Amino acid sequence: MKIESVFDPAFAAYGHVVTGLEDAKAEILPALAATPLPEAGTAYCPQDETLQALPAAVQVSEHLFGGMPCQLGWCNGRNTKLNCLEYHRDSEYNLANEDFILLLARREEIVDGRLDTAKVRAFKVPAGTLVEVYATTLHYAPCQAAKDGSFRVLVALPAGTNGPKPDITPRADEDGYLWACNKWLLAHPDSAEAAQGAAAVLTGENLDIAGSL
Repeated sequence: MKIESVFDPAFAAYGHVVTGLEDAKAEILPALAATPLPEAGTAYCPQDETLQALPAAVQVSEHLFGGMPCQLGWCNGRNTKLNCLEYHRDSEYNLANEDFILLLARREEIVDGRLDTAKVRAFKVPAGTLVEVYATTLHYAPCQAAKDGSFRVLVALPAGTNGPKPDITPRADEDGYLWACNKWLLAHPDSAEAAQGAAAVLTGENLDIAGSL
């Protein structure tokens, strides 16, 4: 699979590289490096209290979310597979001490409720680069950028995102994808999430970038 860069023009359809918050990054990166790294697989923490207590969290709220309450968490581990794609009603911001890779597609590429994984593209995010992933961009767990690598990735989102799923009676056409608060999930049939009941609407190969690293 071709691995592009977030500095390539093609990334503009999916997100953008954020500049101007160097002091905030300088606070966040050491704290992020101290978060736990699982020996295998991935772990996700929606809100890390150490990150949330940083003065940088105020900058994230004010400058990235326009003053909305936000949560600073992380996704850490080792991963090379797609498995699922998700979206939120707001942008997500990512940052890491190590290079990592995002597997991305566009919401408008969902056709008749399904998405062909051939539409997915891989973008490498260099260490120390803060990126915005647009609300219209489908994404999921990061991937490592080296065969034996790992990642600790900041995940900044509006407060409450990925909390408990609302207890609703399905009515809207997207309700079948709703998996958690502000989280709509499209799963590949081969994924653990599909086995747990997530909508298995990704068609084609469950992409694995291991051979491209």
